[in-house]
Amino acid sequence: MAQVLADRREMEFVLHEQFEVSRLSEHQEFSEFNRKTMDMIMAEVRTLAIKEILPTLKIGDQTGCRYEGGKVTVPPEFKRAWNQLIRGGWFAPCQNPEWGGQGMPHALHVMAQNYLIGANMALLMVAGLNQGAGRIIEQFGSDEQKKLYLENIYTGQWSGTMALTESECGSNLGDLSTSAVKNEDGTFSLTGNKIFISGGDQDMTENIIHLVLARIVGAPEGSRGISLFVVPKFHVNADGSVGERNDMVCTGIEEKMGLHGSPTCSMALGGRGKCIGTLVGEENKGLSMMFLMMNEARLMVGAQALSCASSAYLYALDYARQRIQGPPLSGKDRASVAIINHPDVRRMLLTMKCHTEGMRSLLCYIAFLEDQKKTSKDSREKERYQNLIEILTPVGKGYVTDRAVDVCNLAVQVFGGYGYTSEFPVEQLLRDVRITTIYEGTNGIQAMDLLGRKLAMKNMGLFLDLINEIKTTLAEAQMIHSLSALSGKVETAVNTLCQVAEKMDESVRGEAVLRAYAFANPFLEATGDVIMAWMLLWRAAIAEKKLEKGVEGKEADFYEGQLNSAEFFISGFLPVTMGKMASIMDLCSAAINISDASFGGK
Repeated sequence: MAQVLADRREMEFVLHEQFEVSRLSEHQEFSEFNRKTMDMIMAEVRTLAIKEILPTLKIGDQTGCRYEGGKVTVPPEFKRAWNQLIRGGWFAPCQNPEWGGQGMPHALHVMAQNYLIGANMALLMVAGLNQGAGRIIEQFGSDEQKKLYLENIYTGQWSGTMALTESECGSNLGDLSTSAVKNEDGTFSLTGNKIFISGGDQDMTENIIHLVLARIVGAPEGSRGISLFVVPKFHVNADGSVGERNDMVCTGIEEKMGLHGSPTCSMALGGRGKCIGTLVGEENKGLSMMFLMMNEARLMVGAQALSCASSAYLYALDYARQRIQGPPLSGKDRASVAIINHPDVRRMLLTMKCHTEGMRSLLCYIAFLEDQKKTSKDSREKERYQNLIEILTPVGKGYVTDRAVDVCNLAVQVFGGYGYTSEFPVEQLLRDVRITTIYEGTNGIQAMDLLGRKLAMKNMGLFLDLINEIKTTLAEAQMIHSLSALSGKVETAVNTLCQVAEKMDESVRGEAVLRAYAFANPFLEATGDVIMAWMLLWRAAIAEKKLEKGVEGKEADFYEGQLNSAEFFISGFLPVTMGKMASIMDLCSAAINISDASFGGK
């Protein structure tokens, strides 16, 4: 029987062979999560995803959300799936058990997300906001705020949102106009409008806890004057019961290209009465608090993209094995064969396979860094882990989502005409995944973050820590004779990337700053390509050692597949990356020099 969402053997490989995540159980923080427990959790989440959540995927797309009479309704089937997520404890699995979390390793959660998000990204988009909203309250909120909201958010009884965006301030949140006036009792009255608020209203939970950015009247202009507030849909009484309706209401939902099951709401605050919120942390520190949580939010988007790509690949693979069309291009037999036998289809499938595998390893690696940072007692080691997380986050969001769109696009191509119809799920996956390159900071912003901030931090120290990690893998792979040629190609690309990074860092701080930023996205792509080559070479080194021990059957097929993925990417894609890096080094100024009128269109 064909697998869906994610390949089980592949998941085991990443968890237990590449990163050996169960080693975390040697530390008190994760003592409960040995390999047996992890395998049990993964088996349970796979069953939950396939049996309970996946059946809602097409329903959410075709039925969608409805806005009537000032209220948003979701497909009724979503409510059952939401309750199953509550029973499984999947709203804040990595968070403090004291408040309803499970204390799960981030690496294990990221792997579980392959199944959950892959089953229904729209539903998990709403559910996924709980962990981020709760973390902000847990880290910065008052004792009263924690008592009133945290457990219900972490357990999924209530949902959470991030109400940041406004019509006149998308990426530049410092320009927001929502205002707050302090009341005598210490609360604040908020007035303004928000747009693109995922899960801003829905009928799956009794209450919705909004985290709202606003400017207190009299605060400094720009980002220095932004504060953060907790604004519940319904006020919460001192005993924890739900009270009167607050004046933060949905005024409509967006009709979107995809993600139809996720209500993307416009919200009005204080338009009909008083919208009351309570301050989180200190005044004028709201944006810095949000940015502290941005890594997690951006990596969640990367996980969304990977989940769509993983599903699309497995659907395309299964279809290619079943679809009979055309004779083979060689041999005497002219009978039609399954399209997986045709070279171009195999090229597309292997492109999807190697990218999906590399992206999965990258996201699990970043999550594993978080876990290692938590268990480490050495301050320098903690700093190194954080450096790697910082430098890899724009790649985990920007590069992964771009490549995931490519993978889903190829899946449609493998299906041919059927892929363009709603009869098969790949056209929905392509529509759904497209948003991941846009929200939580567009990929252009991810590229600017990598070039303008992360590359320069600590005198390029973050970048150098990353290069040292890659060189560790290179040294190990070069000891394996069969991988020496591939290792040499990766080493050449790594050395070239170092030269490019040095020039880009110099350029962005000098007179060539505009030209440098014009090549920020190619620099992100080149960095991502080199990191993919690193991850795939790492996987190949593990596989080669297992093959040397004489494994047979399906295990041998799996490990051979790892070698094929690495060879295909390193020999086929990395030379293109080398050309890309040569282009970056030239810093062509055409995009900067062209006048507005020369673009045409008038």
